[in-house]
Amino acid sequence: MLLRRINANAGTALPDPNAMTFGEHLDDLRRRLIVALLGLVPIAVGALLVGVPVLEFLMRPVQEELRARRLPASLQATGPGETFGSFLRVSLVITVVVGAPWALYQLWLFVAPGLRAAERRVTFFLLPLSATLTVLGLLLMYVYMLPLVLAFFIGFGSDIGRQVPIVAPLPPGITLPSFPVLTADPPTPAVGDCWINTDLMQIRYCIAIEGDGASTTRRIVGSELISAPGILQQYKISEYIKLLTSLAISFIAGFQTPVVVLLLGWAGIVEVSTLTRYRRQAIMVCAVVGSVLTPSDPISLFFLAVPLYLLFELGVVLLRWFPPSRIMGKEPADAGDV
Repeated sequence: MLLRRINANAGTALPDPNAMTFGEHLDDLRRRLIVALLGLVPIAVGALLVGVPVLEFLMRPVQEELRARRLPASLQATGPGETFGSFLRVSLVITVVVGAPWALYQLWLFVAPGLRAAERRVTFFLLPLSATLTVLGLLLMYVYMLPLVLAFFIGFGSDIGRQVPIVAPLPPGITLPSFPVLTADPPTPAVGDCWINTDLMQIRYCIAIEGDGASTTRRIVGSELISAPGILQQYKISEYIKLLTSLAISFIAGFQTPVVVLLLGWAGIVEVSTLTRYRRQAIMVCAVVGSVLTPSDPISLFFLAVPLYLLFELGVVLLRWFPPSRIMGKEPADAGDV
């Protein structure tokens, strides 16, 4: 786009000396893309360094729920590269989330010279709002919705076909062994000691492992304890991370509802009176969107559909407080494009 200014004395249109040709625009775009990618390199390296602790942090909700249901809390990897693939997926998500502001800043440097003052005000208003809503959506998903969704799925599966053991008197001469029941591992167990850890739901053993020469190393190993479920639930790490990623994307997208409402209002497509008149239809749309973006369970649908409608109402309130005339302002008479 070439900007032109009007020469009031001569009455002719002269090219703007600061305007860029199409080739110069392409060179600037290429330079911004290179700078954006180079800026993502150290972020990606940092994401790889913290990928394992973050992966362990993301595994914590499902492990806690499995332990609460007296089920094995270990996730499975059914392929050699499955755990590493989940690690790379988590590192990629960290890189995208942390590097998004830098990439958007480079995009802003490219498009800002061609924006009007009103369009810049809109950008300065919407970007912080969108970032805040993104953080709130992720917090709601991880802290509140994810534990409830996991409780629903794990609880539903653990109660189906539960096995009932047969109870009978002990045969003559048989004595049951007794193991101490603890909530934590003892600090210095001896080789051969055995106990039950109720926090990990494991029976634990201290064994000796031969080292180089005559040296030995003590190691504690354990076996999972289960309460005779009909369906043993042991989840794949890759499937769990995919579920977590899809939920995060759904909540990030859903929490942009106020931004969409504001853009539609400022563009003149909808008005506040129209939005308030179709509240019932908005409730139905939120329910449909919630069912599409989440797994097929009522808990996650509720936890996304209700915030969606509340965010729709927030968008209506913001549109009423910040109408187009207040945000756009008045452009100078000669600021338009010719």
